[in-house]
Amino acid sequence: MEQIILKNGRIINEGNIIEGDILISGGRIRQVGGIINQAGSEIRAEGKYLIPGIIDDQVHFREPGFTHKADIFSESRAALAGGITSYMEMPNTFPPATTVEKLEEKYTIASQNSWTNYSFFMGTTNENFDEIQKVDYAKVCGVKIFMGSSTGDMLVDNESTLEKIFRHTPALIATHCEDEATIKKNMATFSQQCGDALNASHHPQIRSVESCLLSSSLAVDVARANNTRLHILHISTQDELALFDAHTPLAEKRITAEVCVHHLFFTADDYARFGNQIKCNPAIKDNSHAPLLLKGLLDGKIDVIATDHAPHTWEEKMQPYTKAPAGLPLVQHSLNIMMDFVQKGQLSIEQMVEKMCHNPAICFRIQERGFLREDYFADIVVIDPEKEWKVEKDNILYKAGWSPLDGQTFKGKVENVLINGQLVFNQGTFSNSGHGRRLTFNPLYTK
Repeated sequence: MEQIILKNGRIINEGNIIEGDILISGGRIRQVGGIINQAGSEIRAEGKYLIPGIIDDQVHFREPGFTHKADIFSESRAALAGGITSYMEMPNTFPPATTVEKLEEKYTIASQNSWTNYSFFMGTTNENFDEIQKVDYAKVCGVKIFMGSSTGDMLVDNESTLEKIFRHTPALIATHCEDEATIKKNMATFSQQCGDALNASHHPQIRSVESCLLSSSLAVDVARANNTRLHILHISTQDELALFDAHTPLAEKRITAEVCVHHLFFTADDYARFGNQIKCNPAIKDNSHAPLLLKGLLDGKIDVIATDHAPHTWEEKMQPYTKAPAGLPLVQHSLNIMMDFVQKGQLSIEQMVEKMCHNPAICFRIQERGFLREDYFADIVVIDPEKEWKVEKDNILYKAGWSPLDGQTFKGKVENVLINGQLVFNQGTFSNSGHGRRLTFNPLYTK
């Protein structure tokens, strides 16, 4: 494996920006900073940012079972173009990953087809507690619990089962938190009031602030009672921020939170333009929430930025509101969305790297990734912060072929991506597929 030298870049790492080179050899970072005069292939990076590869802790790549929408090959390739070098994928595929056997089948697919590094959550049901306990959590990112509507039979609504999982699982538990009873009540009310006029603009009132807060509060209460390592996904309301601690160092936190890029970028005002394209669960809320979610991110109450990438075909999304599935494709463009906040001065580039690269690695105890450190795996993204480009149909890489960002111009573009020391994306060209690896995790805590 040849040496690669990234020359004269602006290295963004651990809260600092330094000018210099990065030396890569044997798939690992060997030197960060300074002037490196050694033989090897050079990538010129003058005026460009060098950041650790982004780690996305929540994606839906739809394989197996829904490959007409997406698959591991197509979506990991789109993620790669967006600077994501590692992902953690959700279990609500078909069949769902609720047994060790089905979980490992997904790892086998990824070992053959993923462009990037990967891990898969173990799914939960009201009946699979024994399977959850069989998992080797040094090789699996965690357990996913749907405390709200989900695809298939994966809603955990049995209180004793929930308590049992929280008490006895020696791993990070990630939750989707929406209160099912509240949502059903709201849906009945709005269906009666609106009839055929019911549409996506009603989504944030049906999947309401109350439904999120009730469920997130329950998850936090159960976690505290059982000393659970809890990670609440896609926080969408300002009301939930009070549940989280901004002062404890992340590595010591027992309860952490994630925000997704679309809950920062869009508001309920955007349903008028995009309709079902931005229908997602939990819903994008009114415009009072996004600024305070960003503040919670900067204050440290929210620890991680992710996507909840959840593609569907255009035909599926264009159905009437009640039939259109929830979710939108985001992995190719999440970095650009957050770079937009950087360009506007609402977020520093150091903070973006902290929340998208460093913190997912800390939160999930990922081994030797997420930082530009000597002897870490060389997962590195080169960004031209001045390059403007427009999202258009011919450069959208999702298998579903569409994005609500179609027509949007961004400033800042991914130029190069290295995974495990291999140049896999180079100014729009993909090469060296098959270099993604299974993520591994540091020893788990004991209860």
